[in-house]
Amino acid sequence: MNKPLQQTWDLESIFPGGSHSPEFAAFLTALEKEAKELRAAVTAAIVPTNLKEAEPLEHILSLLDRCAAKISEAGSFVGCLAAQDQNDKKAIQLSGRITTLSADLQGVLAKFNNLLREIDDTLWEEWTSTSKVEPLKFILNESRNLAREKMNPELESLALELAIDGYHGWGEFYDTIVSKIQIPFEENGKTEMLSAGQAFNKLHNPNREVRQEMFEKWEQAWTEAEDYCADTLNHLAGFRLNLYRNRGWDDVLKEPLAINRMSRETLDMMWAVIQDTKPVLVEYLNRKAKLLGLDGLSWTDVEAPIRTSVSKVTYDEAAETIVEQFRKFSPKLAEFSEMAFDKNWIEVEDRQGKRPGGFCTSFQESDQTRIFMTFGGTASNVSTLAHELGHAYHQYLMRGIPVLNQDYAMNVAETASTFAEMIVADALVKAAKDKEEKLALLEEKIQNSVAFFMNIHARFLFETRFYDKRKEGLLSAGEISELMEEAQKEAYCGALSTYHPHFWASKLHFYSTGVPFYNFPYTFGYMFSTGLYVRALEEGSTFADKYDALLRDTGIMTVEELAKKHLDVDLTGREFWQSAADMCISDIQQFLQMTNHLA
Repeated sequence: MNKPLQQTWDLESIFPGGSHSPEFAAFLTALEKEAKELRAAVTAAIVPTNLKEAEPLEHILSLLDRCAAKISEAGSFVGCLAAQDQNDKKAIQLSGRITTLSADLQGVLAKFNNLLREIDDTLWEEWTSTSKVEPLKFILNESRNLAREKMNPELESLALELAIDGYHGWGEFYDTIVSKIQIPFEENGKTEMLSAGQAFNKLHNPNREVRQEMFEKWEQAWTEAEDYCADTLNHLAGFRLNLYRNRGWDDVLKEPLAINRMSRETLDMMWAVIQDTKPVLVEYLNRKAKLLGLDGLSWTDVEAPIRTSVSKVTYDEAAETIVEQFRKFSPKLAEFSEMAFDKNWIEVEDRQGKRPGGFCTSFQESDQTRIFMTFGGTASNVSTLAHELGHAYHQYLMRGIPVLNQDYAMNVAETASTFAEMIVADALVKAAKDKEEKLALLEEKIQNSVAFFMNIHARFLFETRFYDKRKEGLLSAGEISELMEEAQKEAYCGALSTYHPHFWASKLHFYSTGVPFYNFPYTFGYMFSTGLYVRALEEGSTFADKYDALLRDTGIMTVEELAKKHLDVDLTGREFWQSAADMCISDIQQFLQMTNHLA
């Protein structure tokens, strides 16, 4: 890798000039023209009665593939611009334009899918088995079946149009709320106003006084914004519930399960195994409280290190460590990561004005990705970097596959990212130089189990119950905070001394209009990747190619089919999930044994 590494990403090679780029403006104009061509083709299309009449549908599929790639390119570019500078007003305007275009394309797609659902079953099987269409058979069957469960295309198109300034508008308003959050923080005798992203990093400071001080200010800041957040969340949920009601859908989990291509049986079995694992996690939390000299852990203590070391890791050191550990599993993964660092695909600079959190986004037209985060030198930041590189590698493997077949769900996307995290974490624990280092690294690894088994479970419980309550009417900010705290207490089995009532306000994922229930897919990804890692340890170096093949199939199978084909396991059964949980339990048992004399 070329060192020192640049800490800001390169967007100029995609569209020079940022939000005022003439090239991007021309790209959007060309996209809008192609979208009109697609709309005209779909409008003119008829329900075929034979293979000859079905030929125009193949042209539509080609147009859909091109438009999908271009809308991905445009959305990713503007998303990057808005994330790197929340005050980029032009980027916000462009985002609205892309949202409108995307909604229009969704309306066209709804009409096309309605046409597909009208095709005779015998002709459908014949057409989707032809050489040109067969590669898209899974996604076409999925789209056709879902269309049969929705409203008629005119109503679906109307709902999508209304969503632009309604549903999506509320989601974008949340970005405005976050951009206005400013939190004062004194350091080295100087008071600075921190953005939400910068303040969030302080919540993970090794110094407990710093964490506690920031947490009080963090809660205060979100309390001041709570009414705006409550209005936003209420209206997002209201829109979604009304849409579901008109489609005849009673279960609020129907859409997120369909999007994630998984069954309710699989989800329930995963949570059941996790629930049975929680007593060991509570034992860990109690031991950690004793090690920190506390009667019980507060919310900000959960992720705190058990030692008060303030050592920092540089970005270059983090990159070198990640690549080194990736190489032990897969040279291909390591080489890809080196390319991402060298080509400046990653934005990590700690500065004012950035959006909080981290993400990886795909430029499907350019066959590139970009990673966004704020690097503060903590172990958590290193994990986030490895996590996002896992996402990027997943997309890298999808090159050459039709864009329509690259639409893999969030749960399997989180599989690749958490698997990458696990490679780094497990390798570092095994290579620890002494007991103190091993204990610290092991504890960092266990933090993931706590996060996915407890924190994410709290989000799932909260959101499920919030939607149930929202069916009865609007909820006040206070009522939403109560639901949040109740869910946290249940998910953590009452093991904490304090909780985070305004977590619902501060967490972007609750306001995502792209993916409903932005929670359980994370836990699925963690558990699935842990099960994969158990298999990798059993099979050795030959597993890397099997892993790549599994990731390439993620856009054309349900998770149950994926697991059966590549692992020969049944995800609705207990065995696979238990193997993943057992690995997590083993880490905790090792931690408890190592700290027995310290408790």
